[in-house]
Amino acid sequence: MSTQNQIDYERIAKAIEYIQSNFKLQPSLEEVAEKIHLSPAHFQKMFSDWAGTSPKKFLQFISLEHAKNLLKEEKASLFDTAYETGFSSTSRLHDLFVKIEGMSPAEYKNGGKSLTINYSFSETPFGTVITASTEKGICYMVFETDTNKALGDLIFKFPNASFFEKLDEFQKNALSIFNKDWTKLNTIKLHLKGTDFQLKVWESLLTIPMGKLSTYGNLAGKIGNPNASRAVGTAIGSNPVAFLIPCHRVIQSSGHLGGYRWGSERKQLIVGWESSHIYS
Repeated sequence: MSTQNQIDYERIAKAIEYIQSNFKLQPSLEEVAEKIHLSPAHFQKMFSDWAGTSPKKFLQFISLEHAKNLLKEEKASLFDTAYETGFSSTSRLHDLFVKIEGMSPAEYKNGGKSLTINYSFSETPFGTVITASTEKGICYMVFETDTNKALGDLIFKFPNASFFEKLDEFQKNALSIFNKDWTKLNTIKLHLKGTDFQLKVWESLLTIPMGKLSTYGNLAGKIGNPNASRAVGTAIGSNPVAFLIPCHRVIQSSGHLGGYRWGSERKQLIVGWESSHIYS
């Protein structure tokens, strides 16, 4: 699926990679634009339209120093009630608008035989996603440019469900979270298959405000199990709903962004994109 949005995303990713690799040389706008085969003016406009800020400012948002500062802020306010309640509705986007309901055993037994699942492919600022929904809400959302693989992975998760390629209202509402204006956003309902522990971890991810970061250890502490960092990491890695459940906001205690189920490069771009909407 080679749409203009996907092409722009790939170009921006390539530009950021080049700037990072050559940061000490401070490459000019002209140099970076040449590397991705665009005119300087076109590159500047495309990048600012996508990120809402300049390439240089964006790079600051995905730097190790910026991440460390965010972790210091979180540690300082971890037991402060204001941490959970004092942010704007924009920064607390996921906590306020995304609601999780766990599937009952009857709903996913026998490979989801009782489920009817609609699915569709859409473009986002971070590449193509497949979004799937049951009659109760979104059950799956994954970044994947290969549509055949994306559908195959979905079917593997619910092998006996009935599937229909259809963009329904649950999906439309969920995809609106990628818009820059969230004033008309309705509650996004998720209908997820997971253990009690996984659901607890995924719900805790919703409390990390947009533009902020946390660590596996801090997240384990928030769910009342401070020694479960490894288990928390495993639950995060099995998150079935990209971006809506913001596992990209969990990083290593060192400040390094670390891995991501859908690619560390994509994680960098999401973290920078969110920061640019909060701090620019």
